[in-house]
Order: sequence, then C-alpha cells, then structure tokens
Amino acid sequence: MSDTLAPDLVITRADFADPADAAAIVAMLDVYARDPMGGGEPLSDDVRERLVPALAQVPGAFVLLARLDGEAVGIANCFTGFSTFAARPLVNIHDIAVAPGHRGKGIARALFAAIEVEARKRGACKITLEVLSGNQRAKELYASLGYGDYQLDPETGHALFWQKRLS
Repeated sequence: MSDTLAPDLVITRADFADPADAAAIVAMLDVYARDPMGGGEPLSDDVRERLVPALAQVPGAFVLLARLDGEAVGIANCFTGFSTFAARPLVNIHDIAVAPGHRGKGIARALFAAIEVEARKRGACKITLEVLSGNQRAKELYASLGYGDYQLDPETGHALFWQKRLS
C-alpha cells in the first residue's frame, strides 16, 4: 500500500444545500454501499432522494468530501454525540470510504486528519467508529492512526457494536 498523497487532494466540509456537494455525497455513499464492506448493494432510489435532506436535519451531522481535480474520491459521514463519562461531545465516524481506483494513496489518512481537526473544533473528547471484523485493511489503517478496542477494564472485555433493525 502506497501512502503517496496526491498534492491536488482537497478535503472540504460538504454544504448540504450545494447541489454539487449533495450529488457527491450520494455518489460516494453509493460507491461505498456497492463495495462488499458496505453491503454490496447500491443505494435505493428512495435513499438517494432522501439522504442529503435528511442529513441536513440531523443536529451535529457533518460530511467531509475528498476531491482530486474536482472529482469526489472519498467521504466521511460523521455525527456529533455526547460522552456522559467525559461530559463532552464526541464524534462518531459512521461511514468512511475511498473510491476503489484511489485507495492506497493516503486519502483515508487525510480524511482522518480532517475529522480530527473538526472534532477538536467541536471540543470532542474522542472519535469513535465501527469496523467489520473481516475488514483487515481498514483495521490496520485505524490501528496505525491510534484507534483500538474500547474497554473500561480488561476483565469486563471490549465493547461490541450491536443493532436491532426496526421496520
């Protein structure tokens, strides 16, 4: 994996009201959704239509877009939450993805650096994320950036991310 970052990479916070940013958010999330690590299925037309207006209504939501020569090649969808133990905000990275043809070029690292800058601006005490246990490449990247299992006491084990789907 090469970490040679293209000098023309630009990372910006998306403006949900900007049609170009909105289109880039939908396109990049669709790229991620089609990837095996994103479920392997394209976004439905309904989700494509509702995604950006719905994100704009979520307090604390922000999206970072990575672009090369104006083309969106990476995305980070993040949400501000709250740590009760620290009584401070936290930032959760809900989605992070780089387009397949642009992986291994340092784009994800640049997105993580931009997320950290934004988290510090928000006074966040930590950044959280979820990762599939089989996504070895992502786990290696995250570990190299200082991320790891969450645990309070080794005897009680590490945190697991569970879900219950509501229909």
